[in-house]
Amino acid sequence: MKLNYKRTVLIGLAFMSISAFWQMYDNEIPKILKNTFGMGETLTGAIMAIDNILALFLLPIFGSLSDKVNTKIGRRMPFILIGTALTCALLVILPIANHTVNLPLFVGGLFFVLICMGTYRSPAVALMPDLTPKPLRSKANAVINLMGAVGGVFTLILIKLLVGSSTKPNYFPLFLSVGAVMAISVIVLYFTIKENKLRKEREELEILEGIVEEEEPANTNEGQKLPKDVFRSLCFILLSVAFWFIAYNAVTTAFSRYAEQVWGLEGGGYADCLLVATVAAIISYIPIGSIASNIGRKKTIIIGVALLGGCFFAASLFNEYHPVMVVFFCIIGFAWAAIGVNSYPMVVEIASAGDVGKYTGLYYTFSMTAQVITPILSGWLLENVGYRTLFPYSVVFCILAIITMSQVRHGDSKPAKKKSALENLDVDD
Repeated sequence: MKLNYKRTVLIGLAFMSISAFWQMYDNEIPKILKNTFGMGETLTGAIMAIDNILALFLLPIFGSLSDKVNTKIGRRMPFILIGTALTCALLVILPIANHTVNLPLFVGGLFFVLICMGTYRSPAVALMPDLTPKPLRSKANAVINLMGAVGGVFTLILIKLLVGSSTKPNYFPLFLSVGAVMAISVIVLYFTIKENKLRKEREELEILEGIVEEEEPANTNEGQKLPKDVFRSLCFILLSVAFWFIAYNAVTTAFSRYAEQVWGLEGGGYADCLLVATVAAIISYIPIGSIASNIGRKKTIIIGVALLGGCFFAASLFNEYHPVMVVFFCIIGFAWAAIGVNSYPMVVEIASAGDVGKYTGLYYTFSMTAQVITPILSGWLLENVGYRTLFPYSVVFCILAIITMSQVRHGDSKPAKKKSALENLDVDD
Protein backbone atom coordinates (compact mmCIF):
# COMPACT_ATOMS: atom_id res chain seq x y z
CA MET A 1 0.00 0.00 0.00
CA LYS A 2 1.12 3.51 -0.81
CA LEU A 3 -0.30 6.76 0.47
CA ASN A 4 -2.24 8.76 -2.10
CA TYR A 5 -0.61 12.11 -1.40
CA LYS A 6 -2.81 14.08 -3.80
CA ARG A 7 -5.96 12.77 -2.12
CA THR A 8 -4.53 13.41 1.34
CA VAL A 9 -3.69 17.00 0.44
CA LEU A 10 -7.29 17.46 -0.70
CA ILE A 11 -8.58 15.95 2.55
CA GLY A 12 -6.33 18.40 4.41
CA LEU A 13 -8.10 21.38 2.83
CA ALA A 14 -10.66 21.29 5.66
CA PHE A 15 -7.95 21.58 8.32
CA MET A 16 -6.18 24.25 6.27
CA SER A 17 -9.33 26.40 6.28
CA ILE A 18 -9.70 25.95 10.05
CA SER A 19 -6.09 26.96 10.69
CA ALA A 20 -6.46 30.02 8.45
CA PHE A 21 -9.33 31.23 10.62
CA TRP A 22 -7.60 30.66 13.97
CA GLN A 23 -4.50 32.52 12.86
CA MET A 24 -6.67 35.57 12.12
CA TYR A 25 -8.69 35.14 15.32
CA ASP A 26 -5.69 34.91 17.64
CA ASN A 27 -3.91 37.92 16.18
CA GLU A 28 -6.51 40.44 15.03
CA ILE A 29 -9.52 39.99 17.32
CA PRO A 30 -7.57 41.17 20.43
CA LYS A 31 -6.44 44.28 18.54
CA ILE A 32 -10.01 45.09 17.52
CA LEU A 33 -11.28 44.67 21.08
CA LYS A 34 -8.61 47.03 22.35
CA ASN A 35 -8.24 49.62 19.60
CA THR A 36 -11.83 49.87 18.38
CA PHE A 37 -13.80 49.23 21.55
CA GLY A 38 -11.26 50.45 24.12
CA MET A 39 -11.52 47.23 26.08
CA GLY A 40 -9.11 46.55 28.94
CA GLU A 41 -6.68 43.67 28.80
CA THR A 42 -8.47 41.58 31.42
CA LEU A 43 -11.80 41.70 29.61
CA THR A 44 -10.07 41.16 26.27
CA GLY A 45 -8.38 38.07 27.69
CA ALA A 46 -11.70 36.79 28.99
CA ILE A 47 -13.32 37.14 25.57
CA MET A 48 -10.35 35.49 23.88
CA ALA A 49 -10.78 32.51 26.23
CA ILE A 50 -14.34 31.86 25.04
CA ASP A 51 -13.20 29.70 22.12
CA ASN A 52 -11.33 27.34 24.44
CA ILE A 53 -14.28 27.13 26.84
CA LEU A 54 -16.62 26.29 23.95
CA ALA A 55 -14.12 23.75 22.60
CA LEU A 56 -14.21 21.78 25.86
CA PHE A 57 -17.88 21.04 25.15
CA LEU A 58 -18.39 21.31 21.40
CA LEU A 59 -15.46 19.25 20.08
CA PRO A 60 -16.37 15.95 21.80
CA ILE A 61 -20.12 16.44 21.24
CA PHE A 62 -19.92 17.05 17.49
CA GLY A 63 -17.11 14.56 17.00
CA SER A 64 -19.28 11.86 18.54
CA LEU A 65 -22.37 13.05 16.67
CA SER A 66 -20.58 12.81 13.33
CA ASP A 67 -19.79 9.15 14.11
CA LYS A 68 -23.51 8.38 14.23
CA VAL A 69 -24.91 10.15 11.16
CA ASN A 70 -25.02 8.57 7.71
CA THR A 71 -25.93 10.69 4.69
CA LYS A 72 -25.48 10.44 0.93
CA ILE A 73 -22.44 12.72 1.12
CA GLY A 74 -20.90 11.03 4.14
CA ARG A 75 -20.68 11.28 7.90
CA ARG A 76 -18.22 14.16 8.23
CA MET A 77 -18.95 16.18 5.09
CA PRO A 78 -22.34 17.60 6.21
CA PHE A 79 -20.76 19.06 9.35
CA ILE A 80 -17.83 20.48 7.37
CA LEU A 81 -20.04 22.07 4.72
CA ILE A 82 -22.67 23.52 7.05
CA GLY A 83 -20.13 24.65 9.67
CA THR A 84 -17.95 26.40 7.08
CA ALA A 85 -20.93 28.04 5.34
CA LEU A 86 -22.31 29.43 8.60
CA THR A 87 -18.86 30.62 9.73
CA CYS A 88 -18.19 32.44 6.45
CA ALA A 89 -21.62 34.08 6.52
CA LEU A 90 -21.21 35.25 10.12
CA LEU A 91 -17.66 36.51 9.53
CA VAL A 92 -19.08 39.45 7.60
CA ILE A 93 -20.68 40.73 10.81
CA LEU A 94 -17.32 41.30 12.51
CA PRO A 95 -15.82 43.97 10.20
CA ILE A 96 -19.25 45.64 10.01
CA ALA A 97 -19.41 45.82 13.82
CA ASN A 98 -15.83 47.06 13.93
CA HIS A 99 -16.56 49.79 11.36
CA THR A 100 -19.72 50.96 13.15
CA VAL A 101 -18.16 50.52 16.61
CA ASN A 102 -21.06 48.30 17.68
CA LEU A 103 -19.76 46.23 20.59
CA PRO A 104 -22.91 44.09 21.20
CA LEU A 105 -23.01 43.18 17.51
CA PHE A 106 -19.29 42.34 17.49
CA VAL A 107 -19.34 40.17 20.63
CA GLY A 108 -22.58 38.47 19.58
CA GLY A 109 -21.27 37.78 16.08
CA LEU A 110 -17.99 36.49 17.45
CA PHE A 111 -19.78 34.14 19.85
CA PHE A 112 -21.81 32.54 17.06
CA VAL A 113 -18.77 32.32 14.78
CA LEU A 114 -16.94 30.37 17.49
CA ILE A 115 -19.90 28.05 17.96
CA CYS A 116 -19.99 27.34 14.22
CA MET A 117 -16.24 26.66 14.19
CA GLY A 118 -16.69 24.22 17.06
CA THR A 119 -19.32 22.21 15.19
CA TYR A 120 -17.03 20.94 12.46
CA ARG A 121 -13.46 20.91 13.75
CA SER A 122 -13.64 17.34 15.10
CA PRO A 123 -15.45 15.96 12.00
CA ALA A 124 -12.84 17.65 9.78
CA VAL A 125 -9.97 16.03 11.69
CA ALA A 126 -11.77 12.65 11.70
CA LEU A 127 -12.11 12.65 7.91
CA MET A 128 -8.48 11.61 7.38
CA PRO A 129 -8.54 8.34 9.40
CA ASP A 130 -11.94 7.54 7.88
CA LEU A 131 -10.47 7.55 4.39
CA THR A 132 -6.90 6.35 5.04
CA PRO A 133 -5.84 2.72 5.67
CA LYS A 134 -4.50 2.27 9.17
CA PRO A 135 -0.83 1.59 8.24
CA LEU A 136 -0.71 4.87 6.28
CA ARG A 137 -2.34 7.18 8.81
CA SER A 138 0.93 8.35 10.32
CA LYS A 139 2.17 9.74 7.00
CA ALA A 140 -1.29 11.07 6.19
CA ASN A 141 -1.49 12.94 9.50
CA ALA A 142 1.84 14.57 8.70
CA VAL A 143 0.35 15.89 5.46
CA ILE A 144 -2.73 17.16 7.34
CA ASN A 145 -0.51 19.04 9.81
CA LEU A 146 1.42 20.59 6.95
CA MET A 147 -1.83 21.73 5.35
CA GLY A 148 -2.81 23.36 8.65
CA ALA A 149 0.52 25.17 8.74
CA VAL A 150 -0.01 26.38 5.17
CA GLY A 151 -3.36 27.85 6.22
CA GLY A 152 -1.74 29.72 9.11
CA VAL A 153 1.09 31.05 6.95
CA PHE A 154 -1.38 32.18 4.27
CA THR A 155 -3.35 34.22 6.82
CA LEU A 156 -0.18 35.84 8.16
CA ILE A 157 0.69 36.89 4.62
CA LEU A 158 -2.81 38.32 4.16
CA ILE A 159 -2.45 40.25 7.43
CA LYS A 160 0.86 41.64 6.24
CA LEU A 161 -0.60 42.73 2.90
CA LEU A 162 -4.12 43.83 3.86
CA VAL A 163 -3.69 45.26 7.35
CA GLY A 164 -0.29 46.81 6.79
CA SER A 165 0.85 49.59 9.11
CA SER A 166 -2.47 51.37 9.52
CA THR A 167 -3.45 52.22 13.08
CA LYS A 168 -7.15 52.00 12.11
CA PRO A 169 -7.24 49.37 9.38
CA ASN A 170 -10.20 48.49 7.21
CA TYR A 171 -10.81 44.87 8.17
CA PHE A 172 -13.27 44.07 5.37
CA PRO A 173 -10.57 42.91 2.90
CA LEU A 174 -8.90 40.64 5.49
CA PHE A 175 -12.08 39.00 6.80
CA LEU A 176 -13.52 38.56 3.32
CA SER A 177 -10.23 37.09 2.05
CA VAL A 178 -9.96 34.58 4.89
CA GLY A 179 -13.62 33.70 4.45
CA ALA A 180 -13.00 33.17 0.73
CA VAL A 181 -10.05 30.88 1.47
CA MET A 182 -12.22 28.84 3.83
CA ALA A 183 -15.11 28.60 1.39
CA ILE A 184 -13.00 27.75 -1.66
CA SER A 185 -11.03 25.12 0.29
CA VAL A 186 -14.17 23.32 1.41
CA ILE A 187 -15.85 23.59 -2.02
CA VAL A 188 -12.81 21.94 -3.62
CA LEU A 189 -12.87 19.31 -0.86
CA TYR A 190 -16.54 18.53 -1.54
CA PHE A 191 -16.16 18.11 -5.30
CA THR A 192 -12.93 16.07 -5.15
CA ILE A 193 -13.45 13.85 -2.10
CA LYS A 194 -16.38 11.43 -2.22
CA GLU A 195 -16.45 10.39 1.40
CA ASN A 196 -18.72 7.32 1.25
CA LYS A 197 -17.01 5.91 -1.84
CA LEU A 198 -13.50 6.39 -0.48
CA ARG A 199 -14.40 4.98 2.93
CA LYS A 200 -15.75 1.85 1.24
CA GLU A 201 -12.58 1.58 -0.86
CA ARG A 202 -10.49 1.89 2.29
CA GLU A 203 -12.43 -0.89 4.00
CA GLU A 204 -12.12 -3.18 0.96
CA LEU A 205 -8.40 -2.47 0.65
CA GLU A 206 -7.79 -3.34 4.30
CA ILE A 207 -9.60 -6.66 3.80
CA LEU A 208 -7.66 -7.34 0.60
CA GLU A 209 -4.33 -6.61 2.30
CA GLY A 210 -5.23 -8.78 5.30
CA ILE A 211 -5.39 -5.88 7.72
CA VAL A 212 -7.81 -7.16 10.34
CA GLU A 213 -9.19 -4.54 12.72
CA GLU A 214 -9.23 -6.82 15.69
CA GLU A 215 -10.28 -5.46 19.06
CA GLU A 216 -7.46 -4.83 21.42
CA PRO A 217 -7.33 -7.27 24.32
CA ALA A 218 -8.81 -5.86 27.46
CA ASN A 219 -6.30 -4.02 29.55
CA THR A 220 -5.92 -5.82 32.81
CA ASN A 221 -5.35 -2.50 34.58
CA GLU A 222 -8.38 -0.78 33.10
CA GLY A 223 -10.46 0.91 35.77
CA GLN A 224 -7.75 0.38 38.38
CA LYS A 225 -5.56 3.01 39.98
CA LEU A 226 -2.13 3.61 38.54
CA PRO A 227 0.86 2.66 40.70
CA LYS A 228 1.88 5.59 42.89
CA ASP A 229 5.13 6.29 41.03
CA VAL A 230 3.41 6.18 37.64
CA PHE A 231 0.55 8.38 38.90
CA ARG A 232 3.11 10.84 40.24
CA SER A 233 4.76 11.08 36.80
CA LEU A 234 1.37 11.54 35.16
CA CYS A 235 0.52 14.41 37.50
CA PHE A 236 3.83 16.14 36.84
CA ILE A 237 3.64 15.87 33.07
CA LEU A 238 0.04 17.14 33.06
CA LEU A 239 1.15 20.10 35.17
CA SER A 240 3.99 20.65 32.71
CA VAL A 241 1.51 20.62 29.82
CA ALA A 242 -0.57 23.27 31.57
CA PHE A 243 2.48 25.43 32.40
CA TRP A 244 3.96 25.54 28.90
CA PHE A 245 0.58 26.18 27.31
CA ILE A 246 0.04 29.03 29.80
CA ALA A 247 3.43 30.46 28.83
CA TYR A 248 3.15 30.08 25.06
CA ASN A 249 -0.53 30.97 24.66
CA ALA A 250 -0.08 34.19 26.65
CA VAL A 251 2.46 35.41 24.11
CA THR A 252 0.56 34.30 21.00
CA THR A 253 -2.68 35.87 22.26
CA ALA A 254 -1.19 39.24 23.28
CA PHE A 255 1.76 39.52 20.90
CA SER A 256 0.05 41.73 18.31
CA ARG A 257 -0.83 44.27 21.02
CA TYR A 258 2.58 43.97 22.73
CA ALA A 259 4.39 44.59 19.44
CA GLU A 260 2.25 47.66 18.88
CA GLN A 261 2.48 49.13 22.41
CA VAL A 262 6.09 48.31 23.35
CA TRP A 263 7.97 47.88 20.08
CA GLY A 264 6.02 50.41 18.04
CA LEU A 265 5.06 47.99 15.26
CA GLU A 266 1.84 49.22 13.68
CA GLY A 267 -0.84 47.35 11.77
CA GLY A 268 0.30 43.93 10.62
CA GLY A 269 4.00 44.53 11.19
CA TYR A 270 4.10 41.93 13.96
CA ALA A 271 3.16 39.14 11.49
CA ASP A 272 6.78 38.73 10.35
CA CYS A 273 7.79 37.27 13.72
CA LEU A 274 4.90 34.84 13.86
CA LEU A 275 5.45 33.84 10.25
CA VAL A 276 9.10 33.02 10.97
CA ALA A 277 8.11 30.98 14.03
CA THR A 278 5.53 29.00 12.04
CA VAL A 279 7.90 28.21 9.19
CA ALA A 280 10.66 27.29 11.65
CA ALA A 281 8.32 24.86 13.42
CA ILE A 282 7.46 23.16 10.12
CA ILE A 283 11.12 22.76 9.20
CA SER A 284 12.03 21.58 12.71
CA TYR A 285 9.83 18.49 12.86
CA ILE A 286 12.35 16.35 10.96
CA PRO A 287 15.47 17.10 13.08
CA ILE A 288 13.37 16.95 16.27
CA GLY A 289 12.35 13.39 15.37
CA SER A 290 16.02 12.44 15.10
CA ILE A 291 16.95 14.22 18.34
CA ALA A 292 14.18 12.48 20.31
CA SER A 293 15.25 9.12 18.86
CA ASN A 294 18.73 9.64 20.28
CA ILE A 295 18.26 11.42 23.60
CA GLY A 296 14.65 10.62 24.50
CA ARG A 297 11.43 12.59 24.71
CA LYS A 298 11.90 14.03 28.18
CA LYS A 299 15.25 15.65 27.44
CA THR A 300 14.00 16.94 24.11
CA ILE A 301 11.00 18.56 25.80
CA ILE A 302 13.12 20.13 28.54
CA ILE A 303 15.49 21.55 25.92
CA GLY A 304 12.49 22.92 24.06
CA VAL A 305 11.00 24.57 27.16
CA ALA A 306 14.40 26.00 28.13
CA LEU A 307 14.86 27.51 24.67
CA LEU A 308 11.31 28.87 24.77
CA GLY A 309 11.90 30.55 28.15
CA GLY A 310 15.31 31.82 27.09
CA CYS A 311 13.93 33.51 23.98
CA PHE A 312 11.05 35.02 25.94
CA PHE A 313 13.54 36.42 28.45
CA ALA A 314 15.75 37.84 25.69
CA ALA A 315 12.74 39.44 23.99
CA SER A 316 11.77 41.13 27.26
CA LEU A 317 15.04 43.07 27.25
CA PHE A 318 14.21 45.03 24.09
CA ASN A 319 12.39 48.36 24.25
CA GLU A 320 11.82 48.45 20.51
CA TYR A 321 11.73 46.01 17.63
CA HIS A 322 15.12 44.76 16.44
CA PRO A 323 15.86 42.44 13.48
CA VAL A 324 17.38 39.92 15.91
CA MET A 325 13.79 39.13 16.90
CA VAL A 326 13.60 37.06 13.74
CA VAL A 327 16.27 34.78 15.19
CA PHE A 328 14.47 34.56 18.53
CA PHE A 329 11.19 33.60 16.90
CA CYS A 330 12.91 31.07 14.70
CA ILE A 331 14.20 29.39 17.87
CA ILE A 332 10.74 29.71 19.45
CA GLY A 333 9.25 27.82 16.49
CA PHE A 334 11.81 25.05 16.93
CA ALA A 335 11.24 24.93 20.68
CA TRP A 336 7.46 24.70 20.45
CA ALA A 337 7.74 21.94 17.85
CA ALA A 338 10.11 20.02 20.15
CA ILE A 339 7.53 20.19 22.92
CA GLY A 340 4.52 19.34 20.76
CA VAL A 341 6.07 16.35 19.03
CA ASN A 342 7.00 14.58 22.27
CA SER A 343 4.57 15.58 25.03
CA TYR A 344 1.42 13.71 23.99
CA PRO A 345 3.30 10.44 23.27
CA MET A 346 4.73 10.60 26.81
CA VAL A 347 1.22 10.81 28.28
CA VAL A 348 0.20 7.80 26.18
CA GLU A 349 3.22 5.84 27.42
CA ILE A 350 2.35 6.63 31.01
CA ALA A 351 -1.31 5.79 30.50
CA SER A 352 -0.51 2.39 29.03
CA ALA A 353 -0.76 0.94 32.52
CA GLY A 354 -4.40 2.01 32.71
CA ASP A 355 -7.15 3.41 30.51
CA VAL A 356 -5.50 5.21 27.58
CA GLY A 357 -8.64 7.02 26.47
CA LYS A 358 -9.23 8.44 29.91
CA TYR A 359 -5.74 9.90 30.20
CA THR A 360 -5.80 11.21 26.65
CA GLY A 361 -8.84 13.20 27.71
CA LEU A 362 -6.87 14.46 30.70
CA TYR A 363 -4.12 15.72 28.39
CA TYR A 364 -6.54 17.83 26.39
CA THR A 365 -8.36 18.98 29.51
CA PHE A 366 -5.13 20.40 30.96
CA SER A 367 -4.02 22.01 27.68
CA MET A 368 -7.40 23.59 26.96
CA THR A 369 -7.90 24.73 30.56
CA ALA A 370 -4.51 26.44 30.44
CA GLN A 371 -5.59 28.30 27.31
CA VAL A 372 -8.73 29.44 29.12
CA ILE A 373 -6.82 30.72 32.16
CA THR A 374 -3.82 32.43 30.61
CA PRO A 375 -5.52 35.13 28.45
CA ILE A 376 -7.40 36.30 31.54
CA LEU A 377 -4.48 36.12 33.96
CA SER A 378 -1.89 37.64 31.61
CA GLY A 379 -4.48 40.19 30.45
CA TRP A 380 -5.00 41.36 34.03
CA LEU A 381 -1.24 41.89 34.38
CA LEU A 382 -1.02 43.76 31.07
CA GLU A 383 -3.83 46.07 32.11
CA ASN A 384 -2.94 46.67 35.74
CA VAL A 385 0.86 46.38 35.79
CA GLY A 386 1.99 46.98 32.22
CA TYR A 387 2.75 45.37 28.88
CA ARG A 388 6.33 44.66 29.93
CA THR A 389 5.00 41.87 32.17
CA LEU A 390 4.11 39.65 29.20
CA PHE A 391 7.44 37.96 28.54
CA PRO A 392 8.53 37.68 32.21
CA TYR A 393 5.11 36.10 32.92
CA SER A 394 5.80 33.46 30.28
CA VAL A 395 9.36 32.92 31.51
CA VAL A 396 8.07 32.11 35.01
CA PHE A 397 5.74 29.43 33.67
CA CYS A 398 8.49 28.00 31.47
CA ILE A 399 10.65 27.62 34.58
CA LEU A 400 7.77 25.93 36.40
CA ALA A 401 7.35 23.57 33.42
CA ILE A 402 11.03 22.62 33.55
CA ILE A 403 10.81 21.94 37.30
CA THR A 404 7.72 19.74 36.98
CA MET A 405 9.02 17.98 33.86
CA SER A 406 12.24 17.09 35.65
CA GLN A 407 10.15 15.10 38.14
CA VAL A 408 8.66 12.86 35.43
CA ARG A 409 10.06 9.33 35.67
CA HIS A 410 7.85 7.46 33.19
CA GLY A 411 6.84 7.68 29.56
CA ASP A 412 10.36 8.43 28.32
CA SER A 413 11.04 5.44 26.12
CA LYS A 414 13.10 6.53 23.17
CA PRO A 415 10.90 6.43 20.07
CA ALA A 416 12.14 4.41 17.14
CA LYS A 417 13.39 6.39 14.19
CA LYS A 418 10.76 6.88 11.51
CA LYS A 419 11.09 5.01 8.23
CA SER A 420 10.68 8.24 6.31
CA ALA A 421 11.38 11.87 7.10
CA LEU A 422 7.74 12.77 6.57
CA GLU A 423 6.63 10.60 9.49
CA ASN A 424 8.54 12.89 11.86
CA LEU A 425 5.91 15.54 11.02
CA ASP A 426 3.18 13.39 12.59
CA VAL A 427 2.24 15.29 15.75
CA ASP A 428 -0.96 15.71 17.72
CA ASP A 429 -2.68 19.06 18.14
